[in-house]
Formats: sequence, structure tokens, C-alpha cells
Amino acid sequence: MLSLYVHIPFCKTRCSYCDFYLVTRPDLIDAFFKALSIETSSRSSDLKGRTISAIHFGGGTPSFVPVRYIVQWLDEISALCMLAPDIEIAFEANPEDLGGSAMDDLRAAGITRLSLGVQSFTAEKLQALGRRHSALESKEATARAIKKFDSVSVDLICGVPGENLPLWQTDLQVALALRPQHISVYMLSLEPKTRLYRNVLRGEVSVPDDEVQASLYEYALSELVNRGYSHYEVSNFCLEGYHSRYNLASWKREQYLGFGPSAHSFIVSEGKETRSANVSSLSRYIASPEHAVTFCEELSAEERFTEEVFLSLRINSGLDVEFLRKENKLGLRLSQTVTRFEQKGWIEEKEGRLYLTPKGFLFADLIAGDFIFG
Repeated sequence: MLSLYVHIPFCKTRCSYCDFYLVTRPDLIDAFFKALSIETSSRSSDLKGRTISAIHFGGGTPSFVPVRYIVQWLDEISALCMLAPDIEIAFEANPEDLGGSAMDDLRAAGITRLSLGVQSFTAEKLQALGRRHSALESKEATARAIKKFDSVSVDLICGVPGENLPLWQTDLQVALALRPQHISVYMLSLEPKTRLYRNVLRGEVSVPDDEVQASLYEYALSELVNRGYSHYEVSNFCLEGYHSRYNLASWKREQYLGFGPSAHSFIVSEGKETRSANVSSLSRYIASPEHAVTFCEELSAEERFTEEVFLSLRINSGLDVEFLRKENKLGLRLSQTVTRFEQKGWIEEKEGRLYLTPKGFLFADLIAGDFIFG
């Protein structure tokens, strides 16, 4: 099975905290999709004879572009490979783009899973994040989506400027009352190239410290799990059977192809594992879409091991202790490291696998780094 990712790099404006690759040039939408068609055709050999289990449209803001372009590309891809009968086609959308017949049009286009960039159900937090939709639009769009799509995911951010526990409790309680099949909880991170980062450096705004952020995350974990959501990845919670198929495949190091500027791919062929990335420039992508890939590397055995440890610890299937012992260079210190993390209450070992505890999810990268590098 193979998954596909399509990066649609358009937004009306850039939010203060966002460092994803995007442009605010709607005049280039048509040229982009013509280039996307060329790139897709040029990679037909990678698609021939393959069955696609999941497609994820990300960005940017996919819901910002006319749905006819999505229909056109799905027609093109279905002519080049097989789509699984139960394929999951996920589409990222902002609430303000989903008025009128937009949801019906997306459903008719074949979208099965809508991923809503809600970020918050409170006016204070939406304003602090510079989002264009209102708290009411967050609620109404989520409620309507749940009625129309097989699966709905809601993104929420905690730790925004001025946030406190009551605001975060409001977000979670509204989400739980609406009961989407999937909820993603992200702790706000200050990315160096963003406007928010510069504002914090200048002292114009402040964000909650790490201790407060951790308490908000832990509250969310407890509340969501108690209400029937499975915590299957560091930031992701779902009702039974509603995990993100594309994301989970990526975390399990299953193969995927990425299309569009800045998209990444992971392919396994003849025992070799290869990661590649497309150019992060829309103008260069449009000029030469058949040569979109600008970075490609075959993973070494050490890189494979590093990825396996980092990614396995992020998901609730855990990390195989025997794999870690066989490949790890720490020798006897490995057992000592495991014991140390167990004593901290960050990991637990069950039936030959290591699992992060609720507290341990906060230190996932630190724990993985210790297992790999000591």
C-alpha cells in the first residue's frame, strides 16, 4: 500500500505563528495545478501498479482553492494507479472557507475526512493567533462537518499568548460536546521565522512558560482519554478506528509520495530506503515541475535506526525492546537508561515493548535521543 500527500501552498494571509511553506498569491492557483498535473504524470512509474490507501491534501489552506481543481487532480491520479475501495481522502480546511455548498462540493469530490483548522473555540485565542474565523464559525463548521463526512478531525492549539486553564478548558469542553471523531492537540511552538517569534523577542507579547504548557497538555490528555478518545500519537486522539491513516502510515515508516512544493516522499525499493523533498519555491516548482525533487538521500543503517526509535516512541504501539537492544550502541547502559526513565515515570515496559506514559509524551524526543546517542 502507498499513501499520497499533496501540498497546496495557498493561504489568504499568513498567521503569526505559522512557518509552513505557503504563498498569498491566488493569481497563481491555476498555474500551480497545471504544474501539479505535470509533476504527477512525470512520476507515473512510481505509481504504476500501486494501490493507494490514503491521500492527504495539506498546505497552506487546501479549502482556499476552488474544488474543481481537486476533482481534476483526483481524476488524474486514479488513471495512473488503483485507489483502494476504502481509501481515506483527507482534506485540510479552515472554517471560514466552508460556507454555502462548500462542504457538499467537497463530499461530492470524494473527500471522506475533513481536517478542520479550528485552533480554538474562543474569541480571545483566535484573536491572539490572528485567525480569520470567529468562535461561532469554529463551532458551526465542526457541527455541520460531522453530519456530512465519514470522519472529522479538529485541530486545537494550547499555550497561545494570554492563555490560561479556563480558556483551555472551554476549548476542550466545546470540542467534547461536538464530539468529532478525531482531535489534534498542539502545544504552540515559537518558530524563528514567524511574526509571533519576533513579537515575543521584542517583548510585545508573552506566551505561557514550559511548565504551564505542560500542564495544559496533561489536562487535555486526561480529559480526552477519560471521554473515550484513544491517545495514539503524541498530539493525536481519536475515537475507535478513526486515526489519521496517512499520518499513522508516516509514523510507522510506510511508503508515501509527496506532490507540490516542499512535499516529502519516502520510498522503499530493493532493500533501499530513500527520502526526498521537493523544492520549497512555488515559482521554481511552476517553472520545472517534472524536476520538482531537489533533495534525495538513501538512508544509512544508523539513520534507519534513529528514525525507528524516534517515530515508534511517538505512537501507542511502542518500541520493541529487543530491536533497541540489538541495534543500540549503549550496551549495558541501555538497561540503566530504561530503569532511569521508568523511575521518572516517563516510560513503562510491557511484554517486551517500551511505552511512553502520559508524562513521558512531554519528553518523547529527549527519551529517544538518550536511547540513540546516550
